[in-house]
Amino acid sequence: MLIDTHCHLDFPDFEAERDAIIERAREAGVTQMVTISTRVKRFDGVLSIAEKYPNVFCSVGTHPHNADEELDVTTDDLIRLSAHPKVVAIGEAGLDYFYDNAPRDAQAEGLRRHIAAARATGLPLVIHSRSADDDMAAILTEETGKGAFPFLLHCFSSGPELARVGVELGGYISFSGILTFPKSEELREIAKWVPHDRLIVETDAPYLAPKPFRGKRNEPAYVAHTAEVLAQTIGVSRDEVAAITTENAFRIFSKMPRL
Repeated sequence: MLIDTHCHLDFPDFEAERDAIIERAREAGVTQMVTISTRVKRFDGVLSIAEKYPNVFCSVGTHPHNADEELDVTTDDLIRLSAHPKVVAIGEAGLDYFYDNAPRDAQAEGLRRHIAAARATGLPLVIHSRSADDDMAAILTEETGKGAFPFLLHCFSSGPELARVGVELGGYISFSGILTFPKSEELREIAKWVPHDRLIVETDAPYLAPKPFRGKRNEPAYVAHTAEVLAQTIGVSRDEVAAITTENAFRIFSKMPRL
């Protein structure tokens, strides 16, 4: 049993065969999925997918790439939309200094609004952080000082210091197909260090397909390959890593029922 804690089933890549993708995930042992919101103004599409499939849940939030487009979305808006039974997380929100598709002050403002929503609802904040380790660590530390909130660092590809700060503040670390890439030795070293009760897995599908599918479209079924490499990395069996990451997923996504 595995859970893909982060995919984008609303993206056009999946539209023509979404039913088949959900079925292939089931056949691969992926029993539940969380499809992640990137624009609140397109949330209805994400929610409709979660409502259609019993084993699919969703988040509500604005990706940092789109932060400046949705500065009119308030914390209260996020809280209101998150009340739906299928919404189990806030985000994804965060900082992306690699692409800088939105002004950095807009990204930070959006992140803080999402943090406030996570704090108010108790739902985990799905955090996107790329090339922004220092600022992300500073914001997480400052905001936790105002009151704890659940969070996970999704598709972790940052350095060991952000992993340390995240874990010390109570966060979880989520690994994607990047963990399986030959040049990801540093990332695998970080995975060895992360406490077992803070490890989760994801695909970030349709992006970042793991070996042996690298370069192709990713899909939730492929999270099994990331889990296998994680098991090898931390020195446990595939069954053990499935049990560890699934239990952790239910703990952080505490609103998501066990089906």
